[in-house]
Amino acid sequence: MVTNRTWRGLGAGLLAGAMWGLVFLLPALARGFTPIQLTAGRYLAYGAIACILAAPSWRRLAPMLGRAEWLGLAWLGLTGNIIYYLCLAGAVQLGGVAVASLVIGLLPVTITLAGSRDAGAVPLRRLGPSLLFGVAGIAAIGWPALSTLGAGPVPDAVLGLLCALGALASWTAYAVGNSRWLARLHGVTSHEWSLMTGVATGAMALLLAIPACGFAPRQHAAGEWAWFVVAVSTVALLCSVAGNALWNMASRLLPLTLVGQVILFEVLFALLYGFVWERRLPAAHEVCAMALLGAGLLCSALAHRAVVPAQARIRDDGFTAD
Repeated sequence: MVTNRTWRGLGAGLLAGAMWGLVFLLPALARGFTPIQLTAGRYLAYGAIACILAAPSWRRLAPMLGRAEWLGLAWLGLTGNIIYYLCLAGAVQLGGVAVASLVIGLLPVTITLAGSRDAGAVPLRRLGPSLLFGVAGIAAIGWPALSTLGAGPVPDAVLGLLCALGALASWTAYAVGNSRWLARLHGVTSHEWSLMTGVATGAMALLLAIPACGFAPRQHAAGEWAWFVVAVSTVALLCSVAGNALWNMASRLLPLTLVGQVILFEVLFALLYGFVWERRLPAAHEVCAMALLGAGLLCSALAHRAVVPAQARIRDDGFTAD
């Protein structure tokens, strides 16, 4: 049977996906603002909120975070937040949603392959069905829209594909690195590590603020800026602070090969939010895609049901996880 540890990890991953799915609504909520403005605004807000929430624990955390930890946090913030979101926005604008969704949808595959050599990992042959279901589900989402690729300039399509591949590589590096940092950090909780990542990301987002505001293609009224601040702050709180903390919890409870599959929750919730935003029911191929993604997640969870990690990880409350 699937262990309580696995169910808790899947639950945390589901909630993280529910938070992260909201990210795809930000461009629609803040129309007229460029990707670099959205990136700078979101992560400046993330950094500010993280600083406020981490302040009460700072005296305890500071001695645990040396040079290596801060360099790791800077790397995670750069790859998993700044570079990823810039590349994703560029992929959507230049190559279209189809290319972006198809390439980014390969994250479960790349992360699973990256974690397949970890201690206690499930053999790839047992993960084959879940990987095939996941790839088929992503293809069902993006394939119908690929016919529109020829409508745009070829250089834009190529640049969009390169941006999508950059986003895929950067978030794969983040997911693997973050999971391994959490495995060896015993005195820092998942939520605290998320807040420290936010502090590091916010510091780097300051470097984006100058080009984001100084080279903007158009000026915005005070009311537009007020709405922008509300939108990016809400996304920062729900997606970055809450979503990342839940993801870290899942990363501590689940092996990396299963963590990669859990990312599909973000795709599922992004689809559901999109249907609500567009006030429509899903099309037949979208229903098929969601069913395939759900089947992939179920197969992956069942494939991990008998796996006992080689080294028990430490739960946030300081006791060994079951």
